[in-house]
Amino acid sequence: MGLAATDFFATGVSIVLHPASPMAPIIHMNVRYFETGSGQWWFGGGIDLTPHYVVEEDARFFHQQLKATCDKFDLGFYPAFKAQADDYFFLRHRQETRGIGGIFFDYLDEKSGLSHDQLFEFARAVGQTFAPTYVELLQRSAQRPWGEQEQRWQMLRRGRYVEFNLVWDRGTRFGLETNGRTESILMSLPPVANWAYNFQPEPGSQEANTLQWLKKGIDWV
Repeated sequence: MGLAATDFFATGVSIVLHPASPMAPIIHMNVRYFETGSGQWWFGGGIDLTPHYVVEEDARFFHQQLKATCDKFDLGFYPAFKAQADDYFFLRHRQETRGIGGIFFDYLDEKSGLSHDQLFEFARAVGQTFAPTYVELLQRSAQRPWGEQEQRWQMLRRGRYVEFNLVWDRGTRFGLETNGRTESILMSLPPVANWAYNFQPEPGSQEANTLQWLKKGIDWV
């Protein structure tokens, strides 16, 4: 933002879940607030989903929940923040999105047309959307069987998650550069992940189908 040197206050909540089942998606939610000593302030955050296996019906449900939350405050929020998520959660070196996106917003202040209090309520609403949405997705995934093949694929997809967080994630860089607690900064990494040289899934497989969804600009709603 080109700010002059100043003291600042920052607070937020971050949640990342890496489920044991490869049929259940990874989810990330973050809401945060910054305020500088000069009086500037802004909100940031969002929710994004990284399924190991993309299920179209689940992806549409997820985005519908986010859109419903955004629409309560501004009809322009969802399309704008969805596009920002597509651009942000993108592995440039792989030319694929981390998952199916979601919403991502930053530097959200009075220029949005909403007051500080209204934006605080929006940030709260995003946080409150997280639990019921994810619980529904977990309940759906609990009915899907899996075995060693699905678990191997899960480990490879977790590897992509690690690549994004260590190479491209601004939050990781900000935390390390401001001497934050390293264990907290790296808490978003999965407990176990694998890599395989130039792995190519079988054409027509669930794995190959998932890769077809990992791109920007999909209209989920």
